[in-house]
Order: sequence, then structure tokens, then C-alpha cells
Amino acid sequence: MGGSRLPSHDNPAGKLSIVGIGPGSTDQLSASARHAIEESDIIIGNDTYLSQLGPLVQGKEVIRSRMGEEVDRARRSIDLARTRTVSIVSGGDAGVYGMASIVLEVLEHTGCDIPWEVIPGVTAAQAAAARLGSPLSGDFVTISLSDLLTPIEVIEKRLHAAFSMGTPVVLYNPKSRGRPHNFARAMEIAGGYRSPSTPVGIVRNVYRPGEEVMVVTLGEIGEAEPRVDMHTTVIVGGEESRIWRIGQDVKGIITPRGYHRKYLY
Repeated sequence: MGGSRLPSHDNPAGKLSIVGIGPGSTDQLSASARHAIEESDIIIGNDTYLSQLGPLVQGKEVIRSRMGEEVDRARRSIDLARTRTVSIVSGGDAGVYGMASIVLEVLEHTGCDIPWEVIPGVTAAQAAAARLGSPLSGDFVTISLSDLLTPIEVIEKRLHAAFSMGTPVVLYNPKSRGRPHNFARAMEIAGGYRSPSTPVGIVRNVYRPGEEVMVVTLGEIGEAEPRVDMHTTVIVGGEESRIWRIGQDVKGIITPRGYHRKYLY
């Protein structure tokens, strides 16, 4: 296979693992993530994510930081990993709206050649979808509504493109006190491409204490909007998505993958 090969490190003095810890419960940690954390001397992360690891970080040097300190967190993890075994943790998957990008960008800029690895984790989209049934069975799009790093004009352009495709759309960071109107704007854009009967799944605190799962239609989203915040993942169904009911009981959301077009069942 062509292309550049990643460098090997025969006798590294230190190592840096960028670890996706999943949606919150340690039950959702991959074996590789758990092993990296257990083998590390130092664990670095946002306090919210560190608190989710519980006893896994006991007896280790733990460095806590706040939201907005991602660049400093990345720099410190790289500096420490020159001589120590370090894990920097990120919620969900570290490569999906997580710490992998900034850590590797800082590593690139420093020119430091230390051993590193990115360990994948269960994303918020996957976790929320599991609680809702099967809303993401084929192609889907994820978009963050946070305009902290991406201009709102760019977000709106992407929302139009995503909803015009007819596939399910997963919304990360849907609403906060600092930007309460972005979610309403996203639903307005969705309404220009989807029918009012389109299912919408709202999952708050997935796999964490206080978990809430709600299924509504796009036409009912105004009533459900107060339940949406930064701890929520929202899945807007695609053109073929439907609410699964038994009688009046809502069981979840199903997006057919296409088997019904080839097979009888």
C-alpha cells in the first residue's frame, strides 16, 4: 500500500493517548480506552469527563481543566508525555468534536516526535441512536450548533445542505444559555425540507444519571424545546424515518436501511 508510513518508536520514554471515553458511563468504555487509562501515570481532562471515570483514576496524578482551556490542556499533555505515560480524555469519540484535533495540531506545530495514539469512543450520536432504536441505520449527517469556533452563517449553510439530502441529521450542542436561538433556527431550516410528521428523537444525559429520552414529531418540536440543552443530542429523522408504535405506545424511531426494497419479511 502506498503513502507515508507513520514513524515507529522503539524505546519511547513517554507516550500520549488521546482517549474517547464514550457518553458517560464507564460501561461504555472500550477495552482499549480502559487499558490506556489504567496504564497512564497522568490523566488530563475537563472536570466533567474526569468525574465520569470514577475509580479508574484513583491513585493517579489527575490534572483538571475547564471548558475553554483546550489549547493549554493540549500543550500540557504533550509536554508531560515527553517523559511520562499520559492520557488526555475526551467525551464521546476524541476525533468527533473532541480533543484529538487540537492535540495533534499543537503536536504538529511543536515538531515534537513523541509516541501517540487516538483511541476511539462511543459517540453521542451512536449512544443516542441506541436509546431511540435505529434512527441512523444508513447514511446520516452530524452538525454541531455551537458557533464558538464555527460562524453561524457556516452552520446555517451546512444545515440547509444536510436537510436537503433527506438523510437523518444529528445535532450536537443544540442549545445553551449563551446561544438559545440556534436550535430554533435549525428546526426552522429543517421544516423547509421535512414534513411536520418527521420523527425527532431528543436524548438528554445519555447513559448518565438523569437520562431522558423523548420522541416527538417535527411539528411538535416547539413543545419539546424546553427540554433541549447542552447535555442533549437531537436526531431529526430522514425522509423514510418513522415512529415505531405498538398501539399508542411509542417504542422508538426506525429508519429503514432498504431491505424492504429487496426482501419480503
